[in-house]
Amino acid sequence: MESVIDRAFAAALYGDGDDGLDTGASLLAAAPEADADLRRRGEEYLHRAWRHGWQPADVIRLVRRDLDDPHVRLTADLIREETARYAHLPPRWPAQLADLGPTGEPARAGDRFTRATTHLQLYRLLLRLPPIEPAGPPPGDTVPGPVHGEPRTLTRIRALLAKAEATNYPEEAEALTAKAQELMARHSLDEALLAARTHAKDVPGACRIGVDAPYETAKAILLDAVAAANHCRAVWNEAYGFSTVVGFESDLESVELLHTSLLVQGTAAMTKAEAGQRAGGRKRTKTFRQAFLMAYANRIGGRLAEAGEHAVREAATEAERDAAGEARDTAALLPALAARDVAVTDRAEQMFPETTTTRVRGVTDAEGWHHGTAAADRAHVTPRGRGPALP
Repeated sequence: MESVIDRAFAAALYGDGDDGLDTGASLLAAAPEADADLRRRGEEYLHRAWRHGWQPADVIRLVRRDLDDPHVRLTADLIREETARYAHLPPRWPAQLADLGPTGEPARAGDRFTRATTHLQLYRLLLRLPPIEPAGPPPGDTVPGPVHGEPRTLTRIRALLAKAEATNYPEEAEALTAKAQELMARHSLDEALLAARTHAKDVPGACRIGVDAPYETAKAILLDAVAAANHCRAVWNEAYGFSTVVGFESDLESVELLHTSLLVQGTAAMTKAEAGQRAGGRKRTKTFRQAFLMAYANRIGGRLAEAGEHAVREAATEAERDAAGEARDTAALLPALAARDVAVTDRAEQMFPETTTTRVRGVTDAEGWHHGTAAADRAHVTPRGRGPALP
């Protein structure tokens, strides 16, 4: 005999209208004995999502975009319950679980229909998640290895960037960011040289970074520029609001840190510039913001490319300047970086054999473009090498 759960799901999960949802919610509201099975079904849908390449942050991001706060809280609760059964989780998952947010509120008496509707709306979304390229192993396939803390250098970089983003004094922010950039570049170069010297069998990995609306095109362009400057490749999935970044682990960490910092700095500069425009009587804030962020991403991309070329020239001549060989074997740096670039390109092409380019709409707000370019010029970014800040 068909269970209440099966009848409710048959009515609610395979159509687009509200009639089926109402029917399914009514069935579940009248059957409190089905509550445990209802939760279990949600965990099963999440397990299926992990096997199809999704991660907790991806699912939360999509639920937050397409549904409402009660659905987000329910999703967070289900993810916590489902992932608690695994002895080991993939490397990036603990941080994602820590960012899930508050747990769901206790259900109010007499609100069973609303709660059932929330479950069914969420399950409809989970059921329709397609397979995507995995950015790491799912839980259960993880082979536990030695536990390492975050390198001290990355801890210092993270702290410096946090201070730079929090200060209201541009000069202080620039000084803090410049120091963080120097540490970031040294860390990346050290990782590449260490791998070359020890003949390490490291292979490129991947991570996903959210690219949220609004103005997601500009944000994706900014992320692409940061990834390219750090010897990574970024592939944007516009439909699901994220980019997959392919690269070696130390470079992926740099991309995440630098992209986040530049986005925070750009948003703060945009808010300040917009306030000045409003004080002058301007009202077209949407076109101003769009133009600002597009100009910011475009100019940052150009500056990062210039920095990359400068770093290559610097690395090619450093061996001559360091004749005693006391600091580092820079003669091995260029071949090491070239080999890693090839490995990253091969990995990205394996993961995404078919990609398309996106046409960027024209920018119509000259003031926004001017202010965005100026903000990018004030952002000090040196993703590679130990040279001075960008001109």
